[in-house]
Amino acid sequence: MADQPKPISPLKNLLAGGFGGVCLVFVGHPLDTVKVRLQTQPPSLPGQPPMYSGTFDCFRKTLFREGITGLYRGMAAPIIGVTPMFAVCFFGFGLGKKLQQKHPEDVLSYPQLFAAGMLSGVFTTGIMTPGERIKCLLQIQASSGESKYTGTLDCAKKLYQEFGIRGIYKGTVLTLMRAPPGKYPNGFRDVLRELIRDEGVTSLYKGFNAVMIRAFPANAACFLGFEVAMKFLNWATPNL
Repeated sequence: MADQPKPISPLKNLLAGGFGGVCLVFVGHPLDTVKVRLQTQPPSLPGQPPMYSGTFDCFRKTLFREGITGLYRGMAAPIIGVTPMFAVCFFGFGLGKKLQQKHPEDVLSYPQLFAAGMLSGVFTTGIMTPGERIKCLLQIQASSGESKYTGTLDCAKKLYQEFGIRGIYKGTVLTLMRAPPGKYPNGFRDVLRELIRDEGVTSLYKGFNAVMIRAFPANAACFLGFEVAMKFLNWATPNL
């Protein structure tokens, strides 16, 4: 007799998604550091080579100058922020699917899965921005030689002291990487205009290789961690 379909458990999705988020951060953070440093390196002077010539050059120089810990600079912020983000993401996705099922054996259509995915995005917005902002500030600080922030909590505290809650939620990843306070009053539009004017359209794709290389192992680790955690939860707490 075939196994009966198990009801979708949003709580199990929450726990397994959190573990998947940990796996993604641990595997993907080194190349995320490379990506951020490529995107935020200062323009080179006329006749001078850039600080980093590409993905592998940035990886090599970071490893040589700072050791393996340099590649994991600022990881506490995404562990604190991205891990619950993925937990909430999978929770929202599981809840979205459950809300559209009349019976556990119902197979959802692609539009229904799309709607469930949209619901998961709503849940993650408030968690994602602060973690990304703090992570990028710490990664940039390490490569520039500054020492304004001593760590994740210190960065969050100083952002709040200087700008209030808006300082922690200020901007997206796109504006943050090239948006010192007051320089871009119109946000994304000013950043986009300056980048294209000064460096051309290719500047919008800085760090592309690092992102693509990171995507495969990081997302594989995330979903593998999710599935392993889900199997364990189904074994340990079948009625949860």
